[in-house]
Amino acid sequence: MLKQFLAGVVLWIIMTQQAWAQMPPKRELRAVWIATVGNIDWPSGRGLSTEQQKQEFIAILNQQQRNGMNAMIVQVRPATDAFYASPYEPWSEYLTGVQGQAPNPYYDPLEFMITETHKRGMEFHAWFNPYRAAMNASRNNVVANHITRLKPQWFVTYDNKKYFDPGIPEVRNYVTTVIRDVVKRYDIDAVHFDDYFYPYRLPGKEFPDNSSYRLYGNGVMKDDWRRSNVDAIIQMLSVAIKAEKPWVKFGISPFGVWRDRAKDPEGSYTRGGMTNYDDLFADVLKWLKNGWIDYVAPQLYWERGHRLADYEVLLNWWSQHGYGRHIYIGHGVYRLGSNAAWKNPRELPTQIEEARTLNTIQGSVFYSAKSFSGNPLGIEDTLRNHLFKFPALRPTMAWLPNMAPEPPYFIDAFERPGGLEIHWADDDTSGHTMQYVLYRFEQNEPVNINDPRKIIGILPQASDPEFKDATYVRGKTYTYVVTALDRMQNESHVGEPLRMELRGGKPFFIFEP
Repeated sequence: MLKQFLAGVVLWIIMTQQAWAQMPPKRELRAVWIATVGNIDWPSGRGLSTEQQKQEFIAILNQQQRNGMNAMIVQVRPATDAFYASPYEPWSEYLTGVQGQAPNPYYDPLEFMITETHKRGMEFHAWFNPYRAAMNASRNNVVANHITRLKPQWFVTYDNKKYFDPGIPEVRNYVTTVIRDVVKRYDIDAVHFDDYFYPYRLPGKEFPDNSSYRLYGNGVMKDDWRRSNVDAIIQMLSVAIKAEKPWVKFGISPFGVWRDRAKDPEGSYTRGGMTNYDDLFADVLKWLKNGWIDYVAPQLYWERGHRLADYEVLLNWWSQHGYGRHIYIGHGVYRLGSNAAWKNPRELPTQIEEARTLNTIQGSVFYSAKSFSGNPLGIEDTLRNHLFKFPALRPTMAWLPNMAPEPPYFIDAFERPGGLEIHWADDDTSGHTMQYVLYRFEQNEPVNINDPRKIIGILPQASDPEFKDATYVRGKTYTYVVTALDRMQNESHVGEPLRMELRGGKPFFIFEP
C-alpha cells in the first residue's frame, strides 16, 4: 500500500513538473532593436516622405506584435543627432537625408513612434549613443550649430569617426542634459545604451585622449581613469532619469563578454579577445552591483559550442551576475544562415529555450528588426506558433514604483453575433490603471492567473471597457476574470469573477465573489 502511495506521489510530481515545463512564462520581456544609424532598420532610406516613414514604422510594429513582442528599443540619437525635436542637436540625416532638416510635412518621429508603440501595448525604450558624434569625420557635412563645431575641444577623431572625449567633465554634463531633456518631454519607458562607450580598439592605434588624461587623470592608471569616466556618466544618468521620472528604466546592452577568466577570477571561461572591462572601459558589473541601471541585455551573438565564446557558457555566466537587476539576453537574429551552426533552424529557438530555464533571466532582445524579413529559417513561425504563441506581461521591477491598481469589476455580458460581449469598469480616477488583462477558464478549470494560456486579451484602459470573445461557444460554461495593470505592469488582485452557465437552455451570467 505504501509503495503504491509513494509511486502515486512520484507520478504526481513528474506530471506536475512536466506541466510546469510546458507552461510558457507569464512574465517575460520580448523586445526588438530598431537601428536607425545607416538606415539599418528604419527608415529604409534617407529622405522618405513623412507618410512613408510612418507606414514603415507601423509595419515593423505590426510584424513584431504578430511575433509576440512586448517592447521596442528604437535608436533615437545615433550620432549626436536627433529623431525628435531637440533644442540641443540637429535632425538626423538618416531621417531626412540632410542633417538639420526637419521632416516635411512636419511631424515629431519620436512622439509618433511612442504613441504607436503604446497603442499596441508595448514599451518604448529610447536608444541613445552617448559618445559617437560623426560617423565619417572626413565628410564635412555637419550643420553650423552642431556641437562638434561649437565645442571642438570636446572631440577626438578615431577610426575616421568623431567621438566625445569621455574624460572631459563638461561632456558628461552635456550628454546627461540631452538625455534628461528627452525623459522630461517624452513618454518613454526606458533609456537604453548599447555596447559603444569608448570605441572598439583598432590594432596598434590608441584612443587619442592624452590631453584630457593630463588634465583630469590625477595620477590614476589610464585604464582605471577611463573606466571611472564611464562610471561617472552612468551614475549621473541614473540619478537624472529617476529624478525626472522615477518609473523610467535605465538599461545597458553590453558586448557579450565582461572579462575573461584568464584576466579576472570573476570573468567567464571565454577567450573573446575584446571585453567590456578592458577594451570598452565599461564595468557593467559595478553598475549592476550599485543599482545604477535597471537591466542589462548582453549581446550573446555566438552559437552554442563556439570555441572562444560559447553561448551556453556566457548565458550561465550572466545569469549569475545580475545582482538582483534584470537580465535579458541579446540574440543575433542577423546571424541566421551565416555559418554551419546558424544554418540549423533549431539554434536560435534552443538559445531562447535555454535562457528560459534560468530564473535569473527575465527575457530576450533580438537584433534587429530587419533580420526578421523573409522569415529566415522559419523563425517567425517558431515564435508565433510555439515560443511566443501566448502573450506575456513584462517582468516587474520591485525597486521601481510598484503599487498595483485597484481591481476592475464586471458589470454586464451579452451574447452578440460573433461572440460574447463583456463589459467591466474600474473606479480609478487617478490614471493609475493603464491596461486590463482578461482571462477565461473552462468548466471545472481552477482559476489560475499565472497561466498565460488563459489570457484572451490585454487591453488599454478605457472609460467604458468592453471585449468581444469571438471564441465563445454557446452552451459551454466559462469563468472570466479581469485584472488591471499600471504602466510598470504591476497587476491588481483578482476581483469578482464572471461565471456563465446554462439554465433552462439559456445562458445565465453570475457575478459572485
